[in-house]
Order: sequence, then C-alpha cells, then structure tokens
Amino acid sequence: MKLSVVIPVYGCRKALHELHRRLTDTLSTLTKDYEIVLVDDCCPQDSWGTIQEICSTDPKVKGLHMSKNFGQASAITAGVDNCSGEWVVVMDCDLQDRPEHIIDLYNKAMEGYDVVFARRAERKDSALTLFLSKTFYKVLSYYTEEKIDPTIGNFSISRRKVIDSYCRIREHNRAYQLFIQWLGFRQTAIELEADERYEGKSSYSFRKKLFFASSLIVSHSNKPLRASIKLGAVITGLSMLYILVLVIQKLMGYDYIAGWTSILASIYVMGGLILSTLGIIGLYIGNIFNEVKNRPIYIISEALNCENGVVEDCSID
Repeated sequence: MKLSVVIPVYGCRKALHELHRRLTDTLSTLTKDYEIVLVDDCCPQDSWGTIQEICSTDPKVKGLHMSKNFGQASAITAGVDNCSGEWVVVMDCDLQDRPEHIIDLYNKAMEGYDVVFARRAERKDSALTLFLSKTFYKVLSYYTEEKIDPTIGNFSISRRKVIDSYCRIREHNRAYQLFIQWLGFRQTAIELEADERYEGKSSYSFRKKLFFASSLIVSHSNKPLRASIKLGAVITGLSMLYILVLVIQKLMGYDYIAGWTSILASIYVMGGLILSTLGIIGLYIGNIFNEVKNRPIYIISEALNCENGVVEDCSID
C-alpha cells in the first residue's frame, strides 16, 4: 500500500460523498495503490450509513464503526492502527482541509521529510474561536515547554516509521499533532489555504475545549505541580515575614489589635490555595488511575473492507 488517508468522522454526514469524490480524484493522480480509512466515531447523524454506501461501491475505502463516541484522537488512533500505507495522511471530514492539498503535502515530503504538516494560512473561523485557539496553544506551549503553532492542525502526511512510533504510544489523553511533533524525526510545515466547513459547526464547545486543554496539560507536563510548590513557598515566606513584623512591633511596644476581617481573609485565602493544590494533585492521580486500568483506547464494533488490512481490534466476530 503506497498511501493511506485516515479520516475521523463526526457531524459531517452530508460532506462524505463529496469528500470521497475529491479524495478519489486526487489520490488517483498520485498512485493507484491507496486506501481511505473512514472512522465513524458514533456520529449522531448516522454517518455510518453513508460510510456503508461508500464502502459498498469502492473497495479502496475501509469503514470502521466505533462502539461509542471515544473522541477524535481515539478515532484517529483506530484509523492509523488499521492502515497499511507507506505514507499516511490524517485529515478532518468537514472539507476545511482540501483533499487536493494532499498532493502538495506529498511533494514536500518527497524532499526528504518524514512529516509535513499543513499550516492554515487563513482559518475560516470566528474571531472568538481564533482567540481561544491562540490562547489555548500559548498556555499549552508554556506548560509543555514545546513551541506549538496554533495554525497547525491534524492535516498532515507522515512516513510509516513515524506512524509506527505513534501507534506504540498508548496513552488515553491523546493529541495527534502533539504526539507526532514530540516524536521528532524530520518535520516541516507548508502554508495551505483552508475552506469553510461543508456543513454545520464544530462539536467542540467551550466546555469541551477547556476539559481537553486541562487533560493535555496534565498529561504532558508537571509544571502545575511545580507551580503549586512555588506558590506554597512564597506564601510561607510572606507569612513568616508577617509574623516577624508582628514580633518586632510587640517588642517595640506597639499595641496591635488583631481584626476579624484579616483573620477570616487569611483563612479563606489559604483554604482556597490548599483546595486548588489538592485539585491539581487530584487531576494527576486521576490521570494515573485512568492509565493503570489499561482499558483499550477504542473499541470497534463493525468493520468494512478490512479483510486484508491490519484490523487491530477491528472485528467483534
């Protein structure tokens, strides 16, 4: 297999036929030896029915149906686990990533790169979405101590050895782009123009993005723990200094009348800091708990056109 295209599917059922047509036209100009892997992450629009139609007419399309919604990162993992291409493209299903740009990614990779990402020159998103995205990546860059470009998403092409290395990472809190960048190898990015979504809107609400961000930070960095230690040390130092000031005032004969307001304020501040620190520690313990259970990252309930593929955890028969 020369080229594999892995696409997690959620919330864009109407775009699938157009996506398949454009992918077929594009990939056939590169090679006749290709496959398309559509991973239905339990889409509420019943995208699986459309995937079944496509698979029935095109044997080059593999269809994977998740047993429940595991999330985009898990769906991508299911796709790359069950593809066999020498080169693997990962892209979204909403046609914001143009299938025609796979040729540009492939040609750049032929210059000797192991990974080529698409950098969206102009994202067709709202101002609020762009602001939240930039803020999220700045915070994530700080905590992970890695430079993360907010204009780069999952749309990329990777050599087989990179994908094999990615598949060996079995953490549950996953981010395809971050893991691929962490792996190293020879990487680059090229600017490509993106389109608007073919239909609907993103399923990532602010609440989901916030949860996703906190999970990634806890999974990729221990800086929050170090920050809580530093904060505790600073507060302890200030408290000791304040006690020293009180002792000096007492020795110098100053009358000091303690007020209820300052006492209560101190108690509330310290209580809040203690609870926050315990919460941060709890996140790490919860993350450890989820990992040591060693549950599968995904479960596939049905697979189409997978007879000659890798089919890891693909069949329930």
